[in-house]
Amino acid sequence: MNVLVMAGTSDAREIIKCLSKGNVTILATATTRHGTDLALSSGASKILEGRFNSDQLLRIINKNHIQILIDATHPFASLATQNAITASENSGIRYIRFERPQSELPDSELIHKCSSFEEAAHKILEIKKEKKEDALEKNQGGKILHLAGVNTLHHLTKRITPHLVVVRVLPAVYSIEKCFKLGIPHANIVAMEGIFSTKFNRILMEEYQIEIVLTKESGDSGGVTSKIQAALDLNIPVVIVMRPEIKELQGKKVFDDVNCVCDEILSNQEK
Repeated sequence: MNVLVMAGTSDAREIIKCLSKGNVTILATATTRHGTDLALSSGASKILEGRFNSDQLLRIINKNHIQILIDATHPFASLATQNAITASENSGIRYIRFERPQSELPDSELIHKCSSFEEAAHKILEIKKEKKEDALEKNQGGKILHLAGVNTLHHLTKRITPHLVVVRVLPAVYSIEKCFKLGIPHANIVAMEGIFSTKFNRILMEEYQIEIVLTKESGDSGGVTSKIQAALDLNIPVVIVMRPEIKELQGKKVFDDVNCVCDEILSNQEK
């Protein structure tokens, strides 16, 4: 069986590992070199690096005789999901969506839910105004900790001086260069990979004198729970961007458990 896994998340790697143990030939896609290496080490037979539109995905499906497309992209990669659905429908193959479960957010007045990063940037300015903070143009105190991925950073730096933004990003050249281009000082870049504990996040917030945390609802496997709890422990407001709703997913088979995805694929293979 030939399966295309649109990867880029830790969940996708688990799916690849699981399926590779069966008689499944896995072609994976990833958007970065780092993601490509991880997918390959997880057991994918072949990796294609890049961002593919629906027409490109259709050609990949036809060329590689793909029978099932597993969309295990990030919950916020809505365009990738839309392209995957279009390509699978146009090719007539089966589409399966894996989406990590949503996190149950604490009931707290410190948590501010937003529907977009533009709205989140506005909310951060609003919170600062309410605090009567005048440090927006000073490189001291009142910092915002950005924990929402380097590709969303520009939404914040357009509204707030980069010297007040601390960003945690993957230790990749692309991420570091993006930070520099947006004016983030060297000292405000925390390049680390992993899911960190509440204790670690709390120490990071204390060390950088964080006043507001910006993150996104990427699920527990994305570490959102420990980020939020660390902020609440320190009485720090959290601005969180909620997942986009993808109308194209209506009527599609969506799983939130890696083992269920693998069982679905492998059981069909045996029929």
